[in-house]
Amino acid sequence: MKEMNNYINTHDISEMHPSEIANILRGMDDGEFSKAIKLVPKELVGDVALALPDRYFDDVVENLSVDELSQAVSELESDDQLEFMQELEDVDENVASQVFETLDEDDKKEIKTLQKYEENEAGAYMQLEVFTAYSNEIVQDVIKRFAKLRKENELENIQNLFVVDAHSKLLYTVGLDDLLIFDFSKTIEENIEASEDNFEPIKAYDHEDIKDVVELFKQYDVSVMPVVNSAGILLGRITSDDIYDIINEHATEQMYNLAGVDDEAEDDEDILKAGKTRAYWLGINLLTAIAASLVIGLFQDTIDSMVALAVLMPIVASMGGNAGTQTLTVVVRQLALGEISQGDALRSIKKEVAIALMNGLLFALVMGTIAWIWFDMPMLGVVIGLSMIINLFMAGFFGTVIPLALKWLKIDPAIGSTVILTTVTDVVGFFSFLGLAKIILL
Repeated sequence: MKEMNNYINTHDISEMHPSEIANILRGMDDGEFSKAIKLVPKELVGDVALALPDRYFDDVVENLSVDELSQAVSELESDDQLEFMQELEDVDENVASQVFETLDEDDKKEIKTLQKYEENEAGAYMQLEVFTAYSNEIVQDVIKRFAKLRKENELENIQNLFVVDAHSKLLYTVGLDDLLIFDFSKTIEENIEASEDNFEPIKAYDHEDIKDVVELFKQYDVSVMPVVNSAGILLGRITSDDIYDIINEHATEQMYNLAGVDDEAEDDEDILKAGKTRAYWLGINLLTAIAASLVIGLFQDTIDSMVALAVLMPIVASMGGNAGTQTLTVVVRQLALGEISQGDALRSIKKEVAIALMNGLLFALVMGTIAWIWFDMPMLGVVIGLSMIINLFMAGFFGTVIPLALKWLKIDPAIGSTVILTTVTDVVGFFSFLGLAKIILL
């Protein structure tokens, strides 16, 4: 609170970026937060609330009236209005309903328009505020209209002019920098026909999967993309800031999934909910550990006859598990980035297996020598060395094949991959080490 007051004493808080305000609020306890959120200008509250981690949204709602929340929503762009209202519904449906009823009809209409899309569809992420012009408009008139709208704060973050026909069908996308070098006395169509540049729009469809749209942004390196329906009618636009958020959310989701954790449950303040989700994956891990223990049980007599096997056994499984996790992480990330295609799968398998074998040979030599010197048994070094090669080979192979197979089955490659891989490396590691020991040493 002191930091907020100090800043207000020397600056105009309305000139601060919402993320700056959010950073200050994050460092406060509940009592300070309750006082500080009331100091935030109402035109910034919505952006600040969305910039804060989800767990703070409850506090924002508790400390603001329905009218204040309504004003916060009205200041947001359409896509952010939808996100704010969804967050509000999760916190308190009754308050969300009251806030919605107090909004003006245009805001209500826009929110309802975006609500009809599924969470994974491009339409759910688009802004309905776009700057358009007809192809037969004079450039000078278009620029004057843009200047007027910008001065009235009707438009924000505009980089492109979307050119449509009389039926609102998207024809061209023109950057504002290109628009400024057009002949102002001619129509947009005449300028485009005289230009050697390509103004064909790179567009997304409203019901298209948002992950495919993310790939389009990466492929064409654009900062904004128009969204059209199946008839080509312009509906809105998706901006790069939304794409960055989607990429970050997906990366976080994959990271959590690799660890057997649900991202939605972890964002929730409900300890029981997060605990249940973790317990589910821990239960699966327990079953895989039991499977590995059963393999060890098959060689109980072998272990009893040579204590050194019990000492060295965890090393083989651990090395295989770590090597597999390295491979798994690389492959899952490359799949997420679209760097591995279906026709490229064999190349990835060969590469990862080659790396695993190379490291297998290296550490087989290292660990074989250590075991030989440690227990003064040359053949024990041979056993653990061979087992190391086998297990790291299997770790590289399955660390690549498992996520590729899940991707082919249209399942998120991160989900369950670690559990399956751990089972493979533990079982193969123990079986190969103890099996070779029984054959060679006993």
